[in-house]
Amino acid sequence: MDTSSTVSWYQTLLKPSWAPPSWLFGPVWTILYLLIAISFGTVFYRVYRKKLKSNFAIPFALNLLFNFAFTPLQFGLQNNFLAAIDILLILVTLVWAMRIIYKKIPWVTLINIPYLLWVSFATILQLTVTYLNL
Repeated sequence: MDTSSTVSWYQTLLKPSWAPPSWLFGPVWTILYLLIAISFGTVFYRVYRKKLKSNFAIPFALNLLFNFAFTPLQFGLQNNFLAAIDILLILVTLVWAMRIIYKKIPWVTLINIPYLLWVSFATILQLTVTYLNL
């Protein structure tokens, strides 16, 4: 993926006035990926050690899959529509993951609240960008 053409393409998109500056995404995702690694890693480890049933890992694994697919869809393919569908799937699987794990490991749900807040905001932003650039 050519970074300069990707940056140029993204800069040409219409964005709402409330869109955060591009430089903010890197630091935010760095913090969120740290929280994700700790919390999701805990779930996967407990499933591996058979302290949780394997079905607990499903929404966490799907969330990672959809999360890692976002950048190639949005910036590699430069496809706002596919990125919008993907971010909705990220949001749905995150809510599902947080909901099912709460009774077993409540702190995993709580530590993911910043991730939920950011993904909720990013979903609204992506849907808006997609709509503005139809």
